[in-house]
Amino acid sequence: GIEPLFAISYIKRVMDGTELVEVNPYFERVARERGFYSEELMRKIAERGGVRGMAEVPEDVQRVFATALDIAPEWHVKMQAAFQRFTDNAVSKTVNFPEDATPEDVRRVYQLAYAEGCKGCTIYRYGSRESQVLNVAGKDKKADTQTTSAVRGPRPRPTRTHGATERINTGCGTMYVTINEDDQGLCEVFIAMGKTGGCNASQLEALGRLISLSLRAGVDPKSIHKHLRGIRCHSPAWGNGGAILSCADAIGIAIEHYLQERATGVETDEISKPTSKLDTLVGACPDCGSAVEHESGCVVCRFCGFSRCG
Repeated sequence: GIEPLFAISYIKRVMDGTELVEVNPYFERVARERGFYSEELMRKIAERGGVRGMAEVPEDVQRVFATALDIAPEWHVKMQAAFQRFTDNAVSKTVNFPEDATPEDVRRVYQLAYAEGCKGCTIYRYGSRESQVLNVAGKDKKADTQTTSAVRGPRPRPTRTHGATERINTGCGTMYVTINEDDQGLCEVFIAMGKTGGCNASQLEALGRLISLSLRAGVDPKSIHKHLRGIRCHSPAWGNGGAILSCADAIGIAIEHYLQERATGVETDEISKPTSKLDTLVGACPDCGSAVEHESGCVVCRFCGFSRCG
């Protein structure tokens, strides 16, 4: 290809999290032949990525071994254009930007690529992703700092909260979802189901605790209800307000309604009414999770052959 070296020596992260120092074999051969190779120098180069400006590396070697970040973005484009002139198909080439690149820098590169007759243009700004396979050690500190600062515990629960409780008729029974908030926003969710016990009650309590923990840790309530909405089980319910696909879906709907009422001040109508027996005979297959159909008075799954009638 026409890609320059990403780095002369770099840190490579493998699947188990191990970090390895990789050295370009041509550079390593030259370094050994010229007598300036050492493990310490390779590690030092990995912290920089390139060798430009390093006293330990001869100047003629520095000029030959240029890296992707040593080359200005405009010259990446001109390199691609030189090959494109004699190629019918589109030439693939990545324009490497430093971490401090601006939208204006990107705009200029795309305009130059168009003017030079390139059929496509790919860019990558170093450090723009939370995790990348190849890293220059000295330039990866920002990601490490962000990761460290992102790990934090939930805020303490206040002594007094205020909120509302919504009753929802699900395929498993009547559910009561209580949502409370403090001066910083939503902070806890309690879930209770009438006439239930054992694992059902414990699972609902666990779900409520995890949602409460997430809310007090700063997770956006909208993100929570979006992840809960649409989860199916084999016993959904239907009412005047639409389908309740599962208990998790009902909790997501309750959170969504609470946020709507909080934003508009208008109370949401009851989302479901008591359902008939036939209303609950649709949803997801308990064996494979695929959609089931109501056929001849029985619920069947056309994917795995499950039948509620035996």
